[in-house]
Amino acid sequence: MSDELPMFPLGSVLFPYALLPLHVFEPRYRALTEQCLAGDREFGVVLIERGHEVGGGDTRFHIGTVARIVQAGQLDDGRWVLVNVGVERLRVVEWMSDDPFPLARVERLLNGATADAMTGLVDDVGSLLRRVLAMHAELGDPVAPIDVALDDDPVQASFEAAALAPIGPLDAQHLLEIDDAGDRLARLQAILTEESAVLELRLSGD
Repeated sequence: MSDELPMFPLGSVLFPYALLPLHVFEPRYRALTEQCLAGDREFGVVLIERGHEVGGGDTRFHIGTVARIVQAGQLDDGRWVLVNVGVERLRVVEWMSDDPFPLARVERLLNGATADAMTGLVDDVGSLLRRVLAMHAELGDPVAPIDVALDDDPVQASFEAAALAPIGPLDAQHLLEIDDAGDRLARLQAILTEESAVLELRLSGD
C-alpha cells in the first residue's frame, strides 16, 4: 500500500532514528514545511543522485527515509529552522508533481527485525566506530563525538552507527538500501575496518 508524501531531496542521507536539522529558505520548501506542520508533520527525504538541492532538475534515488518535524521555528523573513527525526525507510513508487514542491507516492518499508545473534556484531561495530572517530579526531578531521553508545536494539543500532560513521553519501545510501540489519552491520564493519587501516597509515606518516 502506498500513500502520497511531500518530498525533500537532499545531498545527504537521513537514516531512521537520526536527527536532521534543516534551514528552509526556498519558497517551495517553505510551502512544504507549512503543509507538514498543518498535518502529520511528515515528509520524505531522498538522496540526490545527480543535480543540486536548490532549483530542482535533479535526479533522485528511490530509497529514502520518512522524516518527522519535531521542532520548528520561523524567522522574520519567512525562512524556517527545523529539527527532524528519521522514522522509517521508504521506497518511491512514483514521482508526481514538483509544483509547488516535490510530491511522490511512497511505500513505507519495515526497518527490520531484532535478532539476539547480532549483539556481538553491534559491539564490534561500536568499537570500530569509536576507534575510527578517535583517529579522525587525532588527525584534526571534523567528526561526530567519539563517546558513541549504540542502542541495545540491533536494528536501531545499525542505523545509529551508519549515521555516525564518517562515510560518503553513496556508501550511506547503500547502507540505507540494505533490508537486513545484520547485513547492514556486516557491511558497515567492513567499511570501518578498511577506514581504520587507512587512518593508521595516515597517523604513522607512511
